[in-house]
Amino acid sequence: MTTVDGLPAQVLVLERGWLSANNIVFVGRDETAVVDTGYATHSVQTLALIESALAGRPLDLILNTHLHSDHCGGNAALQTRYSGVETRIPPGEASSVENWDEDGLSFRATGQTCPRFRFEALLQPGHEVVLSDIPWEVHAAPGHDPHSVILFEPRSRTLISADALWENGFGVVFPELAGEPSFGEVAATLELIETLKPHRVIPGHGAVFNETAGALRLARTRLDTFARNPPKHAWHAVKVLVKFKLLEMQTMSVDEWKSWVRQTPYMETIRARFFPTSSLDDLGDQALEALVKIGAASASTEQIQNR
Repeated sequence: MTTVDGLPAQVLVLERGWLSANNIVFVGRDETAVVDTGYATHSVQTLALIESALAGRPLDLILNTHLHSDHCGGNAALQTRYSGVETRIPPGEASSVENWDEDGLSFRATGQTCPRFRFEALLQPGHEVVLSDIPWEVHAAPGHDPHSVILFEPRSRTLISADALWENGFGVVFPELAGEPSFGEVAATLELIETLKPHRVIPGHGAVFNETAGALRLARTRLDTFARNPPKHAWHAVKVLVKFKLLEMQTMSVDEWKSWVRQTPYMETIRARFFPTSSLDDLGDQALEALVKIGAASASTEQIQNR
């Protein structure tokens, strides 16, 4: 649990592991809030962390920067625990959430889990939201996800960047995998962040950082590499999806592993578009071999494990 330097003590960053996005907790005079809620399998831990941060107060507001499972997977648990909480989401996928369309959302495509949750309001770009008694600007940040937003507090120049900017890059550009050109949107979002001139960045994953210029240079270099070689980005995405599943399951039988690879739509989408000469099983096996080679997984003839 980290107090963000330069902000009031009632703004806390709960830095999570890579299966869950960071949670940012706000404890104002009249209202409490959390930005992003982690992954479903970490919900018990999420509840305990947020209850500790709130120190006995109820949770009034949940905000999601975007609706990937590692950012909204704890919504349902928090809504059950705090029955009066209001949830606000970016507007682009409101209809899919309302109708719980897992094909319209990303959960089925990625082979990930997210319990159904409700929402009461929208987190509209171009508007402000008051958190810990301070107005934060809401900005559209498409690229990693077409509907993602970032939050900026101009007085302290603090940015909640979600997966638009990390200290060492940015999140997988998922629309590109499905043939929707989005590298340009990533570039535009990085330009927006540079224009905001944040003094500190609270990323969706990893520690709070102050060296924004260096992070932007690294992100642009990475983006240029991917834009010039889209299959390289697609291969990175395959490894991210595989590693996420292994982090979630920890141990899988070989049959369970092969079933997941075959039943996860993004795996076939990536194979068909970028690696058409490979079979789906081969693509999964190659990704697993790459993780085993760097010590991130282990595999035998019967079992596959995260490491």
